[in-house]
Amino acid sequence: MAAKGSISVNTENIFPIIKKFLYSDHDIFLRELVANAVDATQKLQKLASMGEYDQEMGDVTIQVDVDKDNKTISITDRGIGMTEEEVEKYINQVAFSGATEFVEKFKDIDTSTIIGKFGLGFYSAFMVADNVEVITKSYKDAPAVKWTCDGSTEYEISESDKAERGTTIVLHVNEDSEEFVDEFRLRQILNRYSKYMPIPIQVGEDKRTEKEGEGDDAKDVEIVEPHIINKSEPIWAKDPKSLTDEDYLNFYKELYPMSEEPMFWIHLNVDFPFELTGILYFPKVKEDVTPHKDKIQLYSRQVFITDNVEEIMPEFLRLMHGVIDSPDIPLNVSRSYLQSDANVKKISSYVTRKVADKLNSLYKNDRENFEKKWESIGLFVKYGMMTDEKFYDKAKKFCLLESLDGKLYNFEEYKEHVKALQVDKNNKSVFLYASDQGTQDSYIQAAQKKGYDVLKMDTLIDSHFISNTEHKFEDITMKRIDSDTVNNLIETDEKNESVLTEEESNKLVDIFKRALGNDKLEPKVEAMTADELPVLITKPEFMRRMEEMAAMQGGMGAMFGGMGGGDTITINGNSEFVSRILKEEKEEEQNKLVKHAYDLAKLTQGNLKGADLTSFINRSLELI
Repeated sequence: MAAKGSISVNTENIFPIIKKFLYSDHDIFLRELVANAVDATQKLQKLASMGEYDQEMGDVTIQVDVDKDNKTISITDRGIGMTEEEVEKYINQVAFSGATEFVEKFKDIDTSTIIGKFGLGFYSAFMVADNVEVITKSYKDAPAVKWTCDGSTEYEISESDKAERGTTIVLHVNEDSEEFVDEFRLRQILNRYSKYMPIPIQVGEDKRTEKEGEGDDAKDVEIVEPHIINKSEPIWAKDPKSLTDEDYLNFYKELYPMSEEPMFWIHLNVDFPFELTGILYFPKVKEDVTPHKDKIQLYSRQVFITDNVEEIMPEFLRLMHGVIDSPDIPLNVSRSYLQSDANVKKISSYVTRKVADKLNSLYKNDRENFEKKWESIGLFVKYGMMTDEKFYDKAKKFCLLESLDGKLYNFEEYKEHVKALQVDKNNKSVFLYASDQGTQDSYIQAAQKKGYDVLKMDTLIDSHFISNTEHKFEDITMKRIDSDTVNNLIETDEKNESVLTEEESNKLVDIFKRALGNDKLEPKVEAMTADELPVLITKPEFMRRMEEMAAMQGGMGAMFGGMGGGDTITINGNSEFVSRILKEEKEEEQNKLVKHAYDLAKLTQGNLKGADLTSFINRSLELI
């Protein structure tokens, strides 16, 4: 005997609203219905393990079937099933109360918010179907029932002749959604969302031909096998002790078929204060420090949610690849929900700590191997130290600095390494660095002649890392090797004696201004060693950093640029070439020598080009 009823809801247009808000993810219906089927099956398995269900479980494979002629999609499980009372409760009351809440709140929620938060999983069926049937038989001794609804608030419940326990949901697909009445399309959707779910999911069959028999008796035999979407338990759900390196590498290849092998990985496994499993891989990172939006996949109980983890993972961790699975993150949530959710924040902190602990363990237990991989690890570590305080606190112990001779030091080791010669009058350790060994070679050699050590800081991230480091290490200052003359790189009270009088120094400045045709230039004369260049062009560290910062913030670095914007011209008062300039009586010859000395300084920086370079070459030949 069929019974009819009306779902108590305040609006008649609930289904159009659901369709409108969920349309951008309209294939989500299949994930939701299959997830419900998996849940029903696992509940029965749990009852069986507790001794509350003592019958044969049998084959619990979830079947997804397509009937093109009748335009239907069916999802069948052999799980816990429902009695008539349970249908009334869970479909007509619980799910629809979630739908009502959705309707009441939809104006305040961005359109990426979808069903999971409101318990709308089952009603996602109406995104693609005009009519939905639920045929179900409980594992208890109760009659099977059939529930039907045409997308209005009216429903009908009747008896069913279903003999097996479990539930079948039949979707009578509407005209706008006929693309889904296609077995290949459904396989695509389930491969994306459900390939790691813990209950087998079958979509159709696969056929292949094999030879049977030998010689003249051989014949072709058609082999028909069920097409199972999810063929194995996902690796992240297994005990790490049962896995080999090969298992982890094979899984990585499955996730990223075209990628190089990762350097190492972390298996995440926590059950308090939240549940989380997963595997994160360290890829080989070189110059590209752009966080990837699709390299970490987020799951909830092995159901795929998203590969955009922007609101869950700190920015620097999005350089990693892999999978995170947490039932504490509900299916289908909005960005605003993720930003405010306490569990999400705990997960972010936990993953950051685990990554730092893994790196620290590698550093302590196998430093040689850690150093070999530093080129890639270094970019990751520096990026993390700049963007995440909690990571910084741990990483400062294993962050390494590389000297130009290839040796690697942590911060404390390097301070000890340079303390004899590179501590200034304020008792700060001065870390000298080169950002371009080619153009800064003359500056490097001058520093090395004085016994100074020079660090290699030539990656895209280093200029920002340097400023960040100085800010946090109060007893360290960092200077680029060409930011001052070698005598002034380490500020001390010791000064070289000059062979020039004050009058000669002033005269030299006037000669340079005249010869270079620029009264605005303010060259200075300094007593350097006799074997250094006659003229040095440097840019103070603070000025260069301002330029870099301005350039990053919109290309305004030019306002600081040019000779009037911070470059310092230093004349080596102890250079024999400079003495020759002073002694030269002919103004024309004097001008020629000044320009040559100045061009030499530009040449060491790689800034002598075009017509200026041609003039320098011709002048060199003439002077020779």
